[in-house]
Amino acid sequence: MTKQKVALISGITGQDGGYLAKFLLGKGYKVVGLYRRGATDTFSRLKEHGIFEQIELADFDLLEFSNICRLMRKYQPDEFYNLAAQSFVGASWEEPIYTAQADGMGVLYILEAIREFSPHTRLYQASTSEMFGKVQEIPQKETTPFYPRSPYGVAKLMAHWMVTNYRESFGVHASSGILFNHESPMRGKEFVTRKITAHLAQMVTGKTDKPLELGNLSAKRDWGFAGDYVEMMWLMLQQEKPDTYVVATGETHSIREFVEEAGKVCGYDIEWKGEGVDEIGIDKKSGKTIVKVNPKFYRPAEVELLIGDPSKAEKILGWHRKVDYKGLCRMMMEKDIERAENGTL
Repeated sequence: MTKQKVALISGITGQDGGYLAKFLLGKGYKVVGLYRRGATDTFSRLKEHGIFEQIELADFDLLEFSNICRLMRKYQPDEFYNLAAQSFVGASWEEPIYTAQADGMGVLYILEAIREFSPHTRLYQASTSEMFGKVQEIPQKETTPFYPRSPYGVAKLMAHWMVTNYRESFGVHASSGILFNHESPMRGKEFVTRKITAHLAQMVTGKTDKPLELGNLSAKRDWGFAGDYVEMMWLMLQQEKPDTYVVATGETHSIREFVEEAGKVCGYDIEWKGEGVDEIGIDKKSGKTIVKVNPKFYRPAEVELLIGDPSKAEKILGWHRKVDYKGLCRMMMEKDIERAENGTL
């Protein structure tokens, strides 16, 4: 009889944690969800996925090395998916030291705990396209030089190189997925795509008349579906050799375009007037202002263009996305309209 595999998922309460847990449960894994007890996040995503009762929960904190060591000794996991982080770029400017500790040093603690107490464990580290920042090459791939433009990107880059170092120095089976922006109906409202769909849902259902306020409308991102990307995380840990992979769609769209596409689902036909901080988006049919720019949402150092080359992941892992950009916009928008209508948004 085959022994049931054990997977630890840190950041279980986040967007990716829920999709990954559901995926692994479907493959027969025992899933242990690691979460920070003091976090404001609840288990609402796991409950919405319908998997909350199937997950064993354990206390976890990226800054508490002794806690991480105890978890490794206790569970001896086959796989560890580190999705925990201070994951909001904007907040990293306000909390640069905490971000560096959690997103940088926290990963070093995990690597040390694996090396000392559970060397057979395979680690997946959630790296990020924000490490490319001021991009040195278009599109960005595994060999593109890094140039992070935020404390978040810098901290994640430290973790990324630590993973590489432990892989090469100590033989730890540790892989990094350089994930470009990936969204879903489970995305937190502090992220721009969900901020857009949640606010438009409130507008179209008559819950608010206030325009949606955004920062740099021209910033371009490579947006994919989180449910597709978690499958890639698993595929990376099934390989004989650990490695680094860019996971992306190879397409880029501006925030302005995302607003337009989400607006179509609401029945809005948005046209743009003005420039810079004076730019507004107006619904052609009603003349109503749907979007306006608020300079407070600009970043101190903006990342203008991110677009990834997923060819290595597609070739070696056999990974391909299932949900395209328009399908993602529609999925998110329809779910938030449903939530607005039933009072759960």
